[in-house]
Amino acid sequence: MARVAPFVQTPPAPPRAWTGDWLLRGVLAHRLPEDALRSIEPELADMEALAAGRLAQLQADDREREPALTHWDAWGNRVDRIELTPLWREAEPLAARFGLVAIPYERRLGRWSRLHQFALVQLFHPVSDMYTCPLAMTDGAARALLDAGNEALIERALPHLTSRDPQGFWTSGQWMTESIGGSDVGASESIAARDADGGWRLYGRKWFTSAATSQMALTLARPEGGGPGGSGLAMFYLETRDADGRLNGIRIDRLKDKLGTRKVPTAELTLDGARARLVAGTAHGTRAIEPMLGITRAWNSVCAVAFMRHGYLLACDFAARRRAFGARLADLPLHAQLLADLDAECAGAMLITYELLGLLGRHESREIDTEGAALLRLLTPLVKAVTGKQAVAAASETLEAFGGAGYLEDTMLPVLLRDAQVLPIWEGTTNVLSLDALLRADFAQGAAALRARAVAACGAAVDPALRQAADTAIRSIDHWLAWHSKTQDPGERQAGARRLILGLGRSLELALLIELTAALHGRQDGDAARRACLAFAARHQGSGA
Repeated sequence: MARVAPFVQTPPAPPRAWTGDWLLRGVLAHRLPEDALRSIEPELADMEALAAGRLAQLQADDREREPALTHWDAWGNRVDRIELTPLWREAEPLAARFGLVAIPYERRLGRWSRLHQFALVQLFHPVSDMYTCPLAMTDGAARALLDAGNEALIERALPHLTSRDPQGFWTSGQWMTESIGGSDVGASESIAARDADGGWRLYGRKWFTSAATSQMALTLARPEGGGPGGSGLAMFYLETRDADGRLNGIRIDRLKDKLGTRKVPTAELTLDGARARLVAGTAHGTRAIEPMLGITRAWNSVCAVAFMRHGYLLACDFAARRRAFGARLADLPLHAQLLADLDAECAGAMLITYELLGLLGRHESREIDTEGAALLRLLTPLVKAVTGKQAVAAASETLEAFGGAGYLEDTMLPVLLRDAQVLPIWEGTTNVLSLDALLRADFAQGAAALRARAVAACGAAVDPALRQAADTAIRSIDHWLAWHSKTQDPGERQAGARRLILGLGRSLELALLIELTAALHGRQDGDAARRACLAFAARHQGSGA
């Protein structure tokens, strides 16, 4: 009897997330002037080719490798050397050459430079093994130094942080978290003491440092005699090694054993007399880190969108190849609806993120009005909160779309869920972000600007189905603003802060989807945008907001 060869499933192909996807094409066509988009298309094509080729292969080859810490050399010298994975070693020069940090500081596209930067980041992130983590902190450090106006540190560090030369490029750590504080950085115990030369030495234990191999870091410490809380802290600049390559008063105690982001060399370290320089005075250090948080939260939002879209495109390709119950998965109505819902969630998350990026670009170009500035202050924590939650939910759905294969480590799918889980945690949990938006972002002014933006977006609706979706979006926003207005008890407001912020965010996502659908009407990708918009509206209507 002839033997029948067993069935072997064809795996999904690495996504082509620029030329092969309606969403990024459509968003950039909507957001950028035609000549600006044409000028960056070659870079997007080059990054897409790398992401679907060399980087995807390296990521697969590196699946089981993780950073390794060596405390001592063969002769008993304390070295605290971290060995990075091959993909991380290759990602650094690529990031420098593509200008993934440099672009917004070069400002070739002016107010649209952030869109240019983050479109490339979106293609790069899912296959970089989270190398975007040090890039985000590097971008944040550059912004913080510029906003602080410390000319000596700007002259020293900024050319390295924004360099396109891999030999001169630096990344920056962001060493704020201590075991006592967590998000409450005002409780930090690190001390800054004057040395005999009039400089500063830092002493303390940093519990979570996500760029332990970076050339520099920004950190918080309390100058001796300083007051309590965040106002008594100062922000310091330090370079991690001296001129001879030795660690600068730093001991790397251990690498963290994490659920995800396992390729990121996250360390616990002790500062034992590390030489440092003040960035912006001896007080109000928590205020000095705010510009950095604005940038890193934007990166977090873009990375959430990138993970969502990467998983969705993999699931689409798999559904086109996989047959079950006599048909392709893509042709089974229930599975097709799952993919449509994922597409819609991705679209909403991307649009609210690019709304934030547009405002950030206008702010950095000094082209933003009062209403736009209020909306930027609100959206910075709100968008990070909303997209972080969406990314985890989408990653879970993506794994489920693959059935059992989604649970197997060597398919490279479970890492999507593990890595996505950091996004609602890093740079502020959903609770912290909700309180930031409600209490620290001039909520009333920002909420009025959000509603005005949603009304303007919904005004573009071109047919009855979109008009109905527009009514849903505005009715939902009004519901949440009415709840906030009538809820005067501070405890009750705080308890409802998450629902308020997530509800407003998803309503704005729907409004922006309506605007995109109208903008692409009759053009390439217009039908795809309309399907995503109506799917999102149906989900939003079903939420009961």
